[in-house]
Amino acid sequence: MTDKKAVSLKTLAEHLGLNPSTISVVLNDTPNRSIPEITRQRVRDAARKFGYEPSHIARSLRSKKTQTIGVMLPEMGDGYHSQVLNGVAEVLMRENYFFFTVHHRHRKDLVAQYPRLLQARGVEGILTIDTKLQTVPQVPTVSVANHAPLEDVSSVILDEEVAAMESLKHLYDLGHRKIVFMRGQSFSSDSDVRWEATQTAAQKLGLRVRADLTIRLQKDTVTPELGFPDMTELLERTRDFTAVLCFNDISAIGVIRSLADANVSVPRDCSVIGFDDIPAAEYQIPRLTTVRQPLMEMGRTAASALLRKIAGDTVDSILRLEPSFIVRESTAKVSKRR
Repeated sequence: MTDKKAVSLKTLAEHLGLNPSTISVVLNDTPNRSIPEITRQRVRDAARKFGYEPSHIARSLRSKKTQTIGVMLPEMGDGYHSQVLNGVAEVLMRENYFFFTVHHRHRKDLVAQYPRLLQARGVEGILTIDTKLQTVPQVPTVSVANHAPLEDVSSVILDEEVAAMESLKHLYDLGHRKIVFMRGQSFSSDSDVRWEATQTAAQKLGLRVRADLTIRLQKDTVTPELGFPDMTELLERTRDFTAVLCFNDISAIGVIRSLADANVSVPRDCSVIGFDDIPAAEYQIPRLTTVRQPLMEMGRTAASALLRKIAGDTVDSILRLEPSFIVRESTAKVSKRR
């Protein structure tokens, strides 16, 4: 055999003087088959020498397993989505699963269409990140941050009530009473539940949520532009506040830039809190006080749960993880002059 293009399972078996099924067992790592290690090494060496690769399609047809997952998410960026996806990839790579990613930018038509397209390409399961599913896919499905219950869909979520109370209690203890509250975009999976948790925590602490000091994000972006224009517009109307509670870290970075442009010092004149604890949060100037979501752990938890569902195991409908509150440089006591 000298032509690599002509190498097949049959010709490789003839070259080695072995049964084709033996070649298949070795190269596909079929468990519970007693084949001497010396024979296994001969097969692997020959396959490597002649460039033979077992047919994934043929194996999938025989076993009805493709070892493939579909992952749906709004888009890739440097923050939330990429961190969760890194955790997903860590588990799937370890378990020898391949995965497709599809980006929908929160378009309802794509969110509805992609599960069918992924199923048509043979995925064994679907994992969604920050995606508002309207219907249940026909394959095992796990979501990250899908707060709307769907039958047979397990969801990995953060305890938003704990996160809201930690953030507002921190500001309250520092003396802040006039706080700007930021509400997420309507298409974000976390927006409504986080806003409800924030209002509940504010009520318990006796903090007023003023309509004129509430920002509702609109932009669909993963850059600091998310928080910058809304904060700039608010500053043109009033400066009668001492803190800003942001929807996420990306928007908080934009807020700090806007405050700096208006000669408002953080944290001397205004404290700022983010949410997520993306890698950039610790290197922002000033370093950002924030709620830490265990983003990679959320991804690992979701991927592990999906593989269990594919294997036929029972998985809880809600998998809740706890946040941590990270105090850095962007918050301080209300100054006497303020």
